[in-house]
Amino acid sequence: STDKAANPINLYGATKLCSDKIFISGNSYTGKRARTIFSVVRYGNVLGSRGSVIPFFCEKKKTGVLPITDERMTRFWITLDQAVDFVFKSLERMVGGELFVPKLPSMKIVDLARAICPECEIKIVGIRPGEKLHEVMIPFDESRKAIELEDCYIIQPDFRFYEHRKPQYSGKPVEKEFEYDSGTNPCFFTVKQMTELVGKWRE
Repeated sequence: STDKAANPINLYGATKLCSDKIFISGNSYTGKRARTIFSVVRYGNVLGSRGSVIPFFCEKKKTGVLPITDERMTRFWITLDQAVDFVFKSLERMVGGELFVPKLPSMKIVDLARAICPECEIKIVGIRPGEKLHEVMIPFDESRKAIELEDCYIIQPDFRFYEHRKPQYSGKPVEKEFEYDSGTNPCFFTVKQMTELVGKWRE
């Protein structure tokens, strides 16, 4: 899953939300002693992946101008290795029906542009239809079921599908009216940190 499934504002995000719901509800059909159980992981932008803004900026660097939709816009970031590790860790923890969300750093898109192409001019072009100013990974309505661990949040299912399974994790409930979004996230990448990450990606 991705942040687009949380409070979706376009059809693409709505299909991702449907996918989350279908996989989690699949636990209702497997039976209490089933060998197959379902949970979901949700994270933000994978650094340098297909469709990522980073290859786009690298290509636009040739023109000397980088288009930015809004200077306030922020996004969550995760490397491919971190994403794979998180999936494996979630597989070890899962009981069935959880939605796992890693704690990730955010970054302003305008700072990302400065990290990749500090010599380029930045042109503000406006937010496109169906685009968010900030990414949300845990909306307010889902946070009522969320608990916090050291490295992630877990949105627990509405129903305990497998009463006989003991959770392989323990956490504390998140604060009331909690929402996990890239704009209010307490952890932000600096321009220097992102420059180093992009350098490793290019290698």
